[in-house]
Amino acid sequence: MQLAFSKNASDLHIVAGSPPTLRIHGVLTVVEGFQPLAPEQTSEYVLGVLNNEQKEKYLKEKELDFSIAVPGLGRFRANAYTQRRSMALNLRTIKEKIPTIEELRLPKICHTFANLRQGFILVCGPTGHGKSSTLAAIIEEINQTRASHIVTIEDPVEFVYKNQKSIISQRELGWDTLSWGAALKSALREDPDVVLVGEMRDPQTMAAAITVAETGHLVFATLHTNSAAQTIDRIIDAFPEDQQGQVRMQLASSLEAVFSQRLVPAKQGGRVPAAEVLVATPAIRNVIRESKTHQIDTIIQTSSEMGMMTLETSLAYWVNQGVIDFDQAREFCLRPADLVRLVKHQ
Repeated sequence: MQLAFSKNASDLHIVAGSPPTLRIHGVLTVVEGFQPLAPEQTSEYVLGVLNNEQKEKYLKEKELDFSIAVPGLGRFRANAYTQRRSMALNLRTIKEKIPTIEELRLPKICHTFANLRQGFILVCGPTGHGKSSTLAAIIEEINQTRASHIVTIEDPVEFVYKNQKSIISQRELGWDTLSWGAALKSALREDPDVVLVGEMRDPQTMAAAITVAETGHLVFATLHTNSAAQTIDRIIDAFPEDQQGQVRMQLASSLEAVFSQRLVPAKQGGRVPAAEVLVATPAIRNVIRESKTHQIDTIIQTSSEMGMMTLETSLAYWVNQGVIDFDQAREFCLRPADLVRLVKHQ
């Protein structure tokens, strides 16, 4: 665990048949000096980080989400699971200091998100591409700048906030609440100004999150999707056909923005965020309402003055700044022809 932090790794994998393995800047790297782990060793590692209550739950259910705090080092978001009848563990590193929007090199529009008083903001992207850090930076900016009651619902709790101007109530699934839906319903009775939903996994959670946003609160949530248009479709398609019209209307009125990001390896090491930004302008609200989400990409491309940005625009910016390689950018882009047009030199 100390090595994971010292190497600036995002993840540590403990799996039988392989040495302990770190993911550093997106690349899996075997820890030197270790032989492949035997099942007995992985069992010792897994059980060694669980308390009695967690052990009982893990042995019964064969998988467990939890978090580990190491004083002076940081926190880990952990998942213990079973593979080929042996115990395995993934640890995601979470630094004690919450990064700022500037430190993460995020677009300036993220400051705008922190200044909103109500609405629905979705932060999307593949697993391991910085969604949690982006949300933490925005929540911490709210915490530092205004007096709000912020309620987070997480599985498990990741970044731990210290109350500054705001009061922050952090609720962990399984320990502080029994379900996403129950926590969101309860949140409306907790006098919140801001609600963070760690992940929207089912229609019930999506419906509850939209309702909280509709009732005058600022709601942040995450989804594992690849683009803004796909995010809108994923939410609507999660509901039965007879409910989709109502969800479309609710989403059109409550949505403020969709921020879809990737972390791209930089030339000098580390990774930088490339983002697609959708802002809920009247045109966007209309295409959601009219079920014409196929037009969203075109609106994003022609609305840069409204703060919108395509993934290719973001990637081209980093290429033109000399931060990432063109070939690396091309691996992450959705429209290669647009990237070629936007990059000055290849």
